[in-house]
Amino acid sequence: MRVALVHDWLTGMRGGEKCLEVLCELYPDADLFTLLHDKGSVSAVIEQRKIRTSFLQHLPFSSTKYRSYLPLFPRAIESFDLRDYDLILSSSHCVAKGAVPRRDALHVCYCHTPMRYVWEMYNEYFGRGHAGLLTRMVMPSVARYLRIWDVRTSSRVHYFIANSENVRQRIRRHYNRDAEVIYPPVEVSKFPLSNEDGGYFLVVSALAPYKRIDVAIEAFNRLGKHLVIVGRGPEEKKLKAIARPNVEFTGWVKDEKLVEY
Repeated sequence: MRVALVHDWLTGMRGGEKCLEVLCELYPDADLFTLLHDKGSVSAVIEQRKIRTSFLQHLPFSSTKYRSYLPLFPRAIESFDLRDYDLILSSSHCVAKGAVPRRDALHVCYCHTPMRYVWEMYNEYFGRGHAGLLTRMVMPSVARYLRIWDVRTSSRVHYFIANSENVRQRIRRHYNRDAEVIYPPVEVSKFPLSNEDGGYFLVVSALAPYKRIDVAIEAFNRLGKHLVIVGRGPEEKKLKAIARPNVEFTGWVKDEKLVEY
């Protein structure tokens, strides 16, 4: 049986990539398809895989400005030729679940969420204060197209797996499909409990609008206590601008340093 793994993009090790890493371990001979790959940005387990990218890989500034190519994502994911594969495992929070399987192949999607920026969290990404005027003018039409595409292509998935009950409800609401819940893997053995107080509070997160790191920063601006924020993302510049000196940004850190924190 030939297996293909399909993931949205590889630009850093976040929660979705941690799940993909486990799929790579479960299916060591599977080929990996992704919209674009910033080499060296993910774990060795993923980097060692045979990785096939779409035409987005060759567009200007794709490694840093790939979100600007959002309207092209559906076409890019559909461009993969998966006719040689019997099983498609998609790891999807955007368009990966829209990959086109062979007619008699099986497609199982591990869904982290339906495309949040065109469904529940449109305003957090494209509302006033979050996007420029031109983007706010263009996005209603783009979002409508993406919603139609997202619902239509949900039929390409034979079985949905949700990473939580919350996501299961979103899948039912938007796709009218049921899903089995399998919670993401957690390396609990790596994180022993500490009896010491390090003198700080900790946030580990992608710095994306829906994570609402701004709320934590505002709270610690008032408290004056030490807050350490581990992570990177599109909101980084904005968050640093509102943070007081008691809020520390580390960027992404290696696993060993994360365990220390």
